[in-house]
Amino acid sequence: MTANSSLAPIDPEFDYIIVGAGSAGCVLANRLSANGKHNVLLLEAGPKDSNIWIHVPLGYGKLFKEKTVNWMYQTEPEPELKGRQVFQPRGKTLGGSSSINGLLYVRGQHEDYDRWRQLGNTGWGYDDVLPYFRKAENQSRGADQYHGSGGPLPVSNMIVTDPLSKAFIDAAVETGLPYNPDFNGATQEGVGLFQTTTRNGRRASTSVAYLGPARTRGNLKIETGALGQRVLFEGRRAVGVEYRQGAQLRRARARKEIVLSSGAYNSPQLLQLSGVGPADLLRKHGIDVVLVAPGVGHDLQDHMQVRIVMRCSQKITLNDTVNNPIRRTLAGARYALFRKGWLTIAAGTAGAFFKTSPRLASPDIQVHFLPFSTDKMGEKLHDFSGFTASVCQLRPESRGSLRIRSADPTVPPEIRINYMSTETDRTTNVEGLKILRKILNAPALKPFVVGEVDPGAKVSTDAELLDYCRERGSTIYHPTSTCRMGNDALAVVDQRLKVRGLEGLRVVDGSIMPDLVSGNTNAPIIMIAEKASDMILEDAR
Repeated sequence: MTANSSLAPIDPEFDYIIVGAGSAGCVLANRLSANGKHNVLLLEAGPKDSNIWIHVPLGYGKLFKEKTVNWMYQTEPEPELKGRQVFQPRGKTLGGSSSINGLLYVRGQHEDYDRWRQLGNTGWGYDDVLPYFRKAENQSRGADQYHGSGGPLPVSNMIVTDPLSKAFIDAAVETGLPYNPDFNGATQEGVGLFQTTTRNGRRASTSVAYLGPARTRGNLKIETGALGQRVLFEGRRAVGVEYRQGAQLRRARARKEIVLSSGAYNSPQLLQLSGVGPADLLRKHGIDVVLVAPGVGHDLQDHMQVRIVMRCSQKITLNDTVNNPIRRTLAGARYALFRKGWLTIAAGTAGAFFKTSPRLASPDIQVHFLPFSTDKMGEKLHDFSGFTASVCQLRPESRGSLRIRSADPTVPPEIRINYMSTETDRTTNVEGLKILRKILNAPALKPFVVGEVDPGAKVSTDAELLDYCRERGSTIYHPTSTCRMGNDALAVVDQRLKVRGLEGLRVVDGSIMPDLVSGNTNAPIIMIAEKASDMILEDAR
């Protein structure tokens, strides 16, 4: 197959074509069309975000394995996780993963972005990116030096009335962690309640927050069910996109730029399908090489989580509500009438950030606390009263790869993350579990605890804890860095997110992160798209 194909005069023409209407793509579509000067085409492989569970915060559990709005990828067998494949849910609808994620708004540490700058990425230090976090935000607590108000993205303080979440915070304070009212403020370390991308009991995806206000603009065209097949080139300039919509193969031309915003898996996949990537891989699948770019799909990173499940002594957990028909009905009615109650909770009510070693400059573990329990996320809740807390290593050293398996765009890519492939990663997870256990056994939680269910008393030594990590560790859904920003030979985009060695093509999504941030990835991806929008409009002058 050839990666270069001429566009016909009848093919529609736009100033900008954005491939992927996810956390970044919806931001770009809004910002690039706002001044009315540019015609924008937004392509989304999935459907409209009309599934009712998208807009109910707790609905993420219903969407975990809903293939109509979820790519439902799997890794290859993970060598350090006993050869297990790890499920990788990714959003496939307007709003992308911001429509199916756990709704937590956690930017990461100031040091993360300063590290990006120190790696040579000028303009990406914390002081550079903070204005874009603030620009995006409509923070319920109001504006201050760290937060904005009046932006498109609603960010709310968690309103939690369940006694378990409060007891978890008190327990962590008893073990020496400071109370922190704002993980996105002056410092991240400590324990407190998460902030969420919600407002009035409803999810605020980027489709709702950014695309909603822009939908009626005459210069913005949104196509759903439109799977990108490849970027079309004239020489080394990207000039158009070929996409399939139903049975029709369509093409569109870009006068100015094409922006890939399909995420850490689909953006490198589309580049490779288009002839941009490792030469041997492309030739293996009969794809003509436009640009030899060995870094495309390289350096994949993800956060891993390991969960501890506790049996609760009181019937106050979500398990008890879900498993009781009367309580379940009342919870549904309360949400329908007042937008309050269990259906408003995110994938973590309380959280904590701590260091596994005093030698560290900043926290290397994030804890998510949940007032419910299950064997696997997205599956049936336990029939007993239970709650969960998980550790997540914030800065894993392990890196993997994404490679196409076929020249057919509908064939899922080969995903290798290589979780826990370094000694630091293994040690950090074990030490994190040990500290979390101390919190869960602190006095404030004692009235609520019958005992630890998983891993339980049978697992106590470091070796046993490491084996438990291998047996039960899973993703916390933060893949990044497959189209990494930088100046070295494997960097895919430059500091303005232009694909190095090509013209008219950028990547704007989580794949450009030089490395993982120390927190959740949705907020940083929105920031990246806000900053990229300004750069694209500046370069168009």
